[in-house]
Amino acid sequence: MTMKKMIPAANPDEYVAGLSGWRRDCVDNLRANVRAVNGLEEAVKWGHLVYSSNGPALLIRAEDQRVLFGFWRGKRLQKVEPRLKASGKYEMATLELREGMSATPAIVRKLTKEAIALNKALGDPRDAAKPKRATKARPAKRARR
Repeated sequence: MTMKKMIPAANPDEYVAGLSGWRRDCVDNLRANVRAVNGLEEAVKWGHLVYSSNGPALLIRAEDQRVLFGFWRGKRLQKVEPRLKASGKYEMATLELREGMSATPAIVRKLTKEAIALNKALGDPRDAAKPKRATKARPAKRARR
């Protein structure tokens, strides 16, 4: 599936305003329940809605045939929502919603709270994914005479 080249929305409200039909309803529902949880910053990054708390925590991305509800540490959330599918870097996992599918408000809020808690406990997921650099020992400075 190829992604269409689109001009990214300037802000979250513009992103949602650009949607229609079932995708708009789905994103509205997800967004309302995510925003009901305190402690997140909402922005348009990488062409979709991204919610951050101590680094990116979750995303909402509307595509032609589906809406993705993704989590940077989603692999750790599969017990909360077994439909989450692991993919990509980090510990990413996404819930793929197609026309006629949904996630209950209770599940959306629980996943959101868990994602915030994981970032609070473990730090920014982008840092965890970076390869550890070997640090070279610096030679000791010589004392001046």
